[in-house]
Amino acid sequence: MRRLVLVVTVCAGALALSLSGCGTGGYTSEGSQGAGKELFQQRCGGCHALADAGTNGNIGPDLDDAFAQAREAGMTSETFTQVAASQIRYPVEEPVTGAPGMPGPDGQDGTLPSCDDVEGDAFCVEDQDGAIEDIATYVGAVAGTGITAEQPTDGKSIFTANCGSCHTLADAGTNGTVGPNLDESRPPQELVVDRVTNGQGAMPSFSDSLDEEQIQAVADYVAGAAGP
Repeated sequence: MRRLVLVVTVCAGALALSLSGCGTGGYTSEGSQGAGKELFQQRCGGCHALADAGTNGNIGPDLDDAFAQAREAGMTSETFTQVAASQIRYPVEEPVTGAPGMPGPDGQDGTLPSCDDVEGDAFCVEDQDGAIEDIATYVGAVAGTGITAEQPTDGKSIFTANCGSCHTLADAGTNGTVGPNLDESRPPQELVVDRVTNGQGAMPSFSDSLDEEQIQAVADYVAGAAGP
């Protein structure tokens, strides 16, 4: 359940940022915030907290925390977009812990892998066209702004925002491969409550980010929606 590690300090010395040192994917100038938000919720939210997206993942960095200080110091959304795009294209090790960046296939060439072509612990997208630009534009625009989305209360929305990047569930339109395919495993409601509350293995506990009603809602949804 690892994902891209967006660490501003990788490409920023104090508050001066050298974009030329952040990969070679080119300058990202166009992207759709709307499409980027949807992609982020589906593919990134299970591992990253981002208030505007309503996601609470805690495997990777909290992106509001990652960008808030630099934004307050005067860095622009355009700069953050370039950092985000570069980190997606060319994930790097987190400089303090040595943890890997967003997982991808060997020989990643600056494009995101298609979910039809990868197996196992790999970040991927269903539609390659514009995906990096969309996600980066969205993250750059909202991370660290203090904008907070209304937290969802229905199970499907909670699942999509927090779980879909790691789990496949046809009803939710998600294709995550890090955790079990829920259509195949069809976990009972009690098991979902336990795993979401307490975590296990690579799956973290969401007890600090989801309340009991939200956990119950997502458990009821998964138990009812999973299956052929």
